[in-house]
Amino acid sequence: MEAFLVSTGIVALAEIGDKTQLLAFLLAARFRKPLPIILGIFIATVVNHAGAGALGAWITAQVSPTVMRWVLGVGFLAMAVWTLIPDKIDEEEEGGKGLKLGVLGTTIVAFFLAEMGDKTQIATVALAAQYQAFVAVVAGTTLGMMIANVPAVLLGERIAGRIPVRLVHGIAAAIFAVIGLATLAGAGQSLGF
Repeated sequence: MEAFLVSTGIVALAEIGDKTQLLAFLLAARFRKPLPIILGIFIATVVNHAGAGALGAWITAQVSPTVMRWVLGVGFLAMAVWTLIPDKIDEEEEGGKGLKLGVLGTTIVAFFLAEMGDKTQIATVALAAQYQAFVAVVAGTTLGMMIANVPAVLLGERIAGRIPVRLVHGIAAAIFAVIGLATLAGAGQSLGF
C-alpha cells in the first residue's frame, strides 16, 4: 500500500505544470471531447509506466543492493532538482498535427511520446526498483497522472491560472529529496537495499 500511495502522490505533484499536463490543456482546447482524451491519457500512461516499472524491476535483479541504494538515492535527489525545472511543451508534441488518428488515437500517441524520458517515467522506474512492487507502483503512478491531468482536461486553461505551480513543484522536489536522502541513509535496508 505504501508503494501505491507514495507513487500516486509523487507523480500527481510532479505532473502539475509538466509538459503532459500542458498537452492535456492543448488537447482539451483543440478537440473539446473530454472522454476520449481522458481514456487516451489512461491507455498511454498504463502502457508507458508498465514498461518503466518492468525496467525498474529488471534493474533491481541485476544490481547489488549496495549499488542499488546509491543509484536510487542519487536518482531521487536528481529528480528533486529536475522537478524544479519548468517544462515547455515541444512543437512535435502539440497533439499530433497532421495525424488522422481521431481524438483517442491522437491522445494516446501524443501522451505516450510526451512521457518518453519524462520525469514521471523516470520516477516510475526508480519507484519500481525501490519498492519492488510492480503492480502497486504502476497503478499508483497511473492514478497520479490521472489526478493531475483529468482536471486539466475537464477545466481547461481556467485552472492553470489558479494553481501555484512553483509551490507544487517545490513540494514535489522536497518529497523526492527526502526519499533520496532516506534511501542513501539506508531507510530501504528492510527492503533488501
